[in-house]
Amino acid sequence: MEFRIPRPLTVEHAELHAELRRATKVKGQVGAAAARVAELLHPHFVKEEEYALPPLGLLGALARGEVTEDMRAVLPMTDRLRTELPHMLAEHRAVVGALRKLSAAAKRARRPGVVRFAEKLVLHARTEEEVLYPAAILVGDYVRRRLPTVI
Repeated sequence: MEFRIPRPLTVEHAELHAELRRATKVKGQVGAAAARVAELLHPHFVKEEEYALPPLGLLGALARGEVTEDMRAVLPMTDRLRTELPHMLAEHRAVVGALRKLSAAAKRARRPGVVRFAEKLVLHARTEEEVLYPAAILVGDYVRRRLPTVI
């Protein structure tokens, strides 16, 4: 079974990437700080799209009480997220630190759009930490509990 990241999340990630790409093209300290954010963020987004966010595609079906044997394939993803969570959160801390530097550089350069972008990306990270990652882990826990144990 293929697990699809909910479309609102893929759209949000695409928009964040586009905004970051624009910020990296700004000359001087703003562009350099944005490039550092991009350097930290890209491998993190790859991990999220590989195993942290796809389990969320099951939320609608699970909320309707639908649990099927093919959902068992989500368990390696949610188990990996549980294991990798401390590292994912450490990556967030590094990204947020780089975003603070980007925001400071953007304030000095009078680039309010870049400041807003940095604030938006910090909020996005908090949403992942407080809502999305825990929800993805709970998807795995729920599927595991609802499906019969395979011997």
